[in-house]
Amino acid sequence: MLSVSEAESRVSDLIAAARKAGADAADAIYVGDGSTQVQVRLGALEDVERSEGEEIGLRLFVGRRSASVSSSDLSADALAALVERAVAMAREAPEDPWAGLAPEDRLLRGPSPDIDSDDGANPSPADLRARAEQAEEAARAVPGITNSEGASASAVRTVVAIATSHGFARGYSTSGYGCSASVIGGEGGGMQRDYAYHSARHLGDLEAAATIGRRAGERTVARLNPGRLSSGAMPILFDPRVSSSMLGHLAGAITGAAVARRTSFLLGSLGQPVFGKGITIRDDPHRHRGLRSKPFDGEGLPTAPLDLIADGVLTSWLLDSASARQLGAAPTGHATRGVGGPPGAGTTNLYMEAGNLSPEALMADVTLGLFVTELIGHGVNPVTGDYSRGASGFVVRNGAIAEPVAEITIAGNLKDMFLHLTPANDLEFRRAVDAPTIRIEGMTVAGA
Repeated sequence: MLSVSEAESRVSDLIAAARKAGADAADAIYVGDGSTQVQVRLGALEDVERSEGEEIGLRLFVGRRSASVSSSDLSADALAALVERAVAMAREAPEDPWAGLAPEDRLLRGPSPDIDSDDGANPSPADLRARAEQAEEAARAVPGITNSEGASASAVRTVVAIATSHGFARGYSTSGYGCSASVIGGEGGGMQRDYAYHSARHLGDLEAAATIGRRAGERTVARLNPGRLSSGAMPILFDPRVSSSMLGHLAGAITGAAVARRTSFLLGSLGQPVFGKGITIRDDPHRHRGLRSKPFDGEGLPTAPLDLIADGVLTSWLLDSASARQLGAAPTGHATRGVGGPPGAGTTNLYMEAGNLSPEALMADVTLGLFVTELIGHGVNPVTGDYSRGASGFVVRNGAIAEPVAEITIAGNLKDMFLHLTPANDLEFRRAVDAPTIRIEGMTVAGA
């Protein structure tokens, strides 16, 4: 894997070779990573994986015609052949009026923001094994746990560099660490499973392995002997583990490609109330040690925090340069990029701001409702917003969480769900997409 400075030089050299071969414009991306993962089960080592890889991707333009190619072979001969193949492909490609590099005057030119994304740590496989063993041991120690699906611990380091023929060439590195446990409780047909995990950019921020394991065991035991819930309309509360999925549906609906193709249920909603008053949803690419923090986007544009939803109102689409041209707008610094194909658009550290009520206060007036801890399936129509997913969790009865329930379907429409959503005050930054406990009125439950 190359260092950041080596990666910057490599993509810059590739751009120079593309221009020399006849490309009118080009951009390139390098991604290298090395990861170690250790898995244990029932106290025994089950697997140790070590992987290292690097790829480089080139996108070039001949007029309005473009081609994208990639290679995991970074030798001089391989990259020369890559450039030759890309130029030949581009000359045969159809013209695209929206294609092109990001505007030169919008590229990141000043200092990069400090996102503190790499701690430089290098835990050994033995250290990772000890962490995984501690997580599983704590999970299996919870009364009622009868089996284990295992526990794991991992470490990864990634280097990213991007260059364009406008003269941009920047890179950065990230570290990442994770620990998880998954266990089974009960016997026979009454068995249930659940899990817990945590991920962090810095090893020192990773939650204690025993805490993760104990949470996995307690969640599993709480789900034992689930019942069914009668069908009907009722308030539904979403645990933070699943409430963040609502933000995922929002992000998918406001990406430039979906809007330009007119395949979004939020068409015509820019500048309009989409959530209730007081709701703020922010994308923050500069959060220190954030899981998706980055100083520039996939096209070299500077990133910046942005309230996508401000006081309930949709303020912006998520635009890369191509979708911005198609919509007659400016790119927003949300381009995402892999080594193959053109950029798309997406979020970084996306979150919903906390509300004023505790989860307990949020459910205090619920006579009969549902507290969802797991969602199953992908029954969401991105064009209409119709929502129908399998769920499990707990009954909310007379203002308190009661017995577990499973094999339930919850349904509604995302437009209505967003407008009738209330957040609790228990927001924690644990994932790339975070939300507190939320309550949604008027959804339909199909149960017994």
